[in-house]
Amino acid sequence: MEQVKKVPFTKEMKKTHTILIPTMLPIHFKILGRVLETYGFHVKVLDNFGPGVIRQGLKNVHNDTCYPAQLVIGQMIDALETTDLPLDKVALLITQTGGGCRASNYIHLLRKALVQCGYENVPTISASFIKNEQSGGFSLPPQALLQMLYSCLAGDLIMTLQNQCLPYELHSGDTNQAVEDSVTLATTVFQKKLLSRKKILELMKNIIDRFQQVERSHEEKIKVGIVGEIYVKYSPLGNNNLEEFLLSEGCEVVCPGLFDFLLYCSHNAEYDYQLYGKGKAKALLMHPVNIFLRNCKSAMVELLEQSGFDAPCRFENTIHAAEGYIDKGVKMGEGWLLTAEMVELIQKGVNNIVCTQPFGCLPNHICGKGVMRVIKEKNPQANIVAVDYDSSASKVNQQNRIKLMLANARLMQEKEVSQEPFCKNQEKQNVSSVSHPSVSQTGHHAGFAASMTCEESSSLRIGPVANNG
Repeated sequence: MEQVKKVPFTKEMKKTHTILIPTMLPIHFKILGRVLETYGFHVKVLDNFGPGVIRQGLKNVHNDTCYPAQLVIGQMIDALETTDLPLDKVALLITQTGGGCRASNYIHLLRKALVQCGYENVPTISASFIKNEQSGGFSLPPQALLQMLYSCLAGDLIMTLQNQCLPYELHSGDTNQAVEDSVTLATTVFQKKLLSRKKILELMKNIIDRFQQVERSHEEKIKVGIVGEIYVKYSPLGNNNLEEFLLSEGCEVVCPGLFDFLLYCSHNAEYDYQLYGKGKAKALLMHPVNIFLRNCKSAMVELLEQSGFDAPCRFENTIHAAEGYIDKGVKMGEGWLLTAEMVELIQKGVNNIVCTQPFGCLPNHICGKGVMRVIKEKNPQANIVAVDYDSSASKVNQQNRIKLMLANARLMQEKEVSQEPFCKNQEKQNVSSVSHPSVSQTGHHAGFAASMTCEESSSLRIGPVANNG
């Protein structure tokens, strides 16, 4: 196999080079970039979009490689082609999972593309725990890693509140201003290198208070969940601005946070030991990490519940949601988490779901599209559509598939609304029948069935109630 030149990021480059980072979550990456700047790095989160990105991806990455790789590498090459920065003073950072997912090979694909385009002297940084890919000049102390975890939590909170405010804001622009103010709040707090739990709780309260200032209407909108492969689920570049499209269709977006993926990865270390008897030391190490992350998320959930905003489920519920649908040994890519997120959304009443499927992601197709049938069998109210994203996919076709799902959602909503008067009238009759001596004195099951409210009978049809605690 051809050896590709490796240009390491040295300690001296920390002062002279600007690190270019491909974007995935716009809010999260703004905060994470500021954290890196706190530790002396010069960072620029890329915001170049358009046809030039995918053109560079197709030109320099094999077309059988997964779509996120084409976009990430294409965005980096396009940035090098158009940047005003001196090319001998830039470096590229890319994440690596270290598992069986092809994302573990992104760094090699990137280096090969750089050589092919004449940028072989540009240093590449692997944000990974793989020892042979660590860059000596890019090292972070433990408190920096803790700040980055807190940054992900703050990003999840801001994203969640943005999704709940944006469709209902009475004054256009109020929500986006709240997002900007909250990001500023977070970055100001993260300038301090030592953070206490009290400080993080105070930050989250201030963020929630800021979003409560956004005046909102009380109209009912169709809620649509977004799940899928991590990059395509979150990145506007990867999903053709899916959230923006759903907003234009009058929907409220519900998107599980990045913190769940961190919990999933740390919890899988325990599954490895339970199922295969390997990695005992890693399992022992990751167990307290997982408990710490669970406590962090639970604190955010409690604050949201107290504020009146819709709160995501705790991770304990996420684990239980996958049971009966997929085995816990399915851990490649998003694995059982993808299935759990769909079930969890349905349990919370978000029956309409878009499952984003990038071309070339086999684990994602199995854990997403592959379990839809059993999910719909157990939850007849589920309205799920799988949408494929790749360089040759038509945006119009993607949107038409989603519009078809939304049309079905509106029909279901109209049906529920049309049945409400009947349900209310039925409840009045039920109250009368229960108070009648001849009915109340009987112990037959028919009497119990007749006295059930419309909501109670619906809950019996839907199935088990979500455990939010």
